[in-house]
Amino acid sequence: MNELIDEVLSKDIDTKEKYRVSDIKVNSLHNIGKFNESVNAALDFNRQLGLPAPRKKPASKFTIIREYIRVKKLLKDKTAEDIANLPELDNELYEMGQRMNEYLATCIYRVEPTMLPLIVFQSVTTVLKHGLSPSSSPGFAGLGLLLCGPFGKPHEGREMAKAAELILEKPGMRSRATYTIFITQCFCYHWTSPLHDTIEPLLEGYQIGVEIGDNGRACNCLLFRKFHLFFTGRALDSIQKELEATIQVMTQLKQDAHKLQITTLLTTVKKLRGIDAEAGDEILVSTLATAASNGDSLLSATVNLMKLEVFVFHQEWKKAIELVRKAGNIRLLLPSTFASVRYTFLEALTYLKSAQSASGWKKRQMKKCAHKTIQQLQGWAKNGNVNVVHYLHILDAELAVLQGKNKKAKKSFNAAIATSRRHGFLQDSALAHELASAYFKAQRDEYWRNYHLECSKACYQEWG
Repeated sequence: MNELIDEVLSKDIDTKEKYRVSDIKVNSLHNIGKFNESVNAALDFNRQLGLPAPRKKPASKFTIIREYIRVKKLLKDKTAEDIANLPELDNELYEMGQRMNEYLATCIYRVEPTMLPLIVFQSVTTVLKHGLSPSSSPGFAGLGLLLCGPFGKPHEGREMAKAAELILEKPGMRSRATYTIFITQCFCYHWTSPLHDTIEPLLEGYQIGVEIGDNGRACNCLLFRKFHLFFTGRALDSIQKELEATIQVMTQLKQDAHKLQITTLLTTVKKLRGIDAEAGDEILVSTLATAASNGDSLLSATVNLMKLEVFVFHQEWKKAIELVRKAGNIRLLLPSTFASVRYTFLEALTYLKSAQSASGWKKRQMKKCAHKTIQQLQGWAKNGNVNVVHYLHILDAELAVLQGKNKKAKKSFNAAIATSRRHGFLQDSALAHELASAYFKAQRDEYWRNYHLECSKACYQEWG
């Protein structure tokens, strides 16, 4: 099919027709997981239009900051309402470029996430200079994504997310409702609101997408909803049933890339439940190989995160530290997602547990790495992230164990258990009880060891 498309594009056809054909090519490559090829096709089209199209290579911090400053100057002190009241775009060339940038943002996130800011800044700049189009809503949601995550300005990010939602309310803009819901709920709001609050809007985003035929983005909403259900501690048996049904939906809608992500989560859920563990290992190895062949850094990062989940809950700290060391900074591959937050917690915990069993230089190194990662979580909490509070209590407890501060360790374990329960993170309550039991065992306090062990078992049984 792509050979036929390339043949059509090589002919002397008008710009509108070339856009329609390029649109089909970019989408088809995306849906079968060929993200690099999809990015190349979108960039080529923008170059043919004479529009800005960055080279596909890692973007330097200098370049990103430079472009951000330019956007800030254009934004000045505009509120969400000011942005939503900008005039409409009446240039067909720029409108086609904006639509192509939507596809670029989706694919570049998976293969070269450092380029995402450049695509977003370009989209926002076009809006501020030339006016609003249906693509403007996901464009400003994307700016919210960057501000909430990499730039560490979640309250400014929420304002841009609000602008995106206000743009949707204008006539002719609802076609991007699913895409906008996906970005705001998956990348913006969890930085300052409970993760549980994203579950229903993501289901709504999926339903809207199916109704209007935006299947790819509908499946994005469905995919992230499943991961958020997992991260919030929903019962594993119910998640497994939902995931098995979701795989059938992905198959029917021919969403192969999304299906791989869902399969990764389903495999993890089964491994945690003790179902088909060996087969699950083979699936994850195969998925990593597929990710490598497609250049899909998002998929490889997701697999490594899920493997780390299993190692931590199985208390396999040697395997956990080996994965952390080998996988590198997964946060860079999962920008602004809650998955990046979750990984940061698991990484810090892994460093602390490794430090507790090490000595000398290695112990100091593990402790230093743990401190650096904990500081990131503390920064997020300071900016209003309510979803990391119980993480920090768990880490404070394990750090106190490492430092021999018994009174603080007990206090922090109690706080971790109470906070995780109160905020609805059942699996983390179970983990906190289990870690507390191990601590009291080392202290030869059999009463509290057995108490926390029984509480841990009860929580794990409730989880699934």
